[in-house]
Amino acid sequence: MSDSLPPPTPPDDRAFDEALIAAAFRLAATEGWRNLRIAAAARAAGLALDRARLRFPTRGVLLIRFGRMADAASLAEATEEGTVRDRLFGLLMRRLDAFQANREGVLALLESLPCRPRTALFLAVLTEASMSWILGAAGVGTSGLTGKLRVKGLTAVWVWTLRAWQRDQTEDLAPTMAALDTALARAERAAGWLASLPFAGRPAPKAPTEEEAKGDGKEEDPAAS
Repeated sequence: MSDSLPPPTPPDDRAFDEALIAAAFRLAATEGWRNLRIAAAARAAGLALDRARLRFPTRGVLLIRFGRMADAASLAEATEEGTVRDRLFGLLMRRLDAFQANREGVLALLESLPCRPRTALFLAVLTEASMSWILGAAGVGTSGLTGKLRVKGLTAVWVWTLRAWQRDQTEDLAPTMAALDTALARAERAAGWLASLPFAGRPAPKAPTEEEAKGDGKEEDPAAS
């Protein structure tokens, strides 16, 4: 009788990616980022290895997709209400929620960065691209030299907040929220780069594409340094 049943419907790409990324960060939490293998994460999540190979050929691609997931969680509830500073606070805290959901694995990744300069540089470029999107969602322009400076400024705010989050052991993340509020206030006072302007121009800088992260088979995974 079982032969007459239709095969199970494969999960869509989003569900597949979320399951594999969550499993990867769980493994990173126990084994360290250096020892993380995509195949092991796929097995731990009960996912098909052939599909995992196609969708996540390297850890660099995994980092790109995790960043996009975090950005999507942030941008899904973007609003035009409130001040620019208030909008940025909400956007960045929602992005941090994705990190919190994978906390131990993300901490393992961050703790590995001092010994992994290529991964650190790779993440820095991805982060600046994310900050450009977040500025745009808050109604702040990112074109031209002024826009690039705004992106750099918000990236500094994010890094400051992320360091506070690494130390934060509370459930409500009150110390992290306080750190973010302080960093935004300082940035606002420093140069007025939070001034609300219509969004225009290309995001800055250009983030690596998944094809670039995959490489041509000869380059080492940038997230495996």
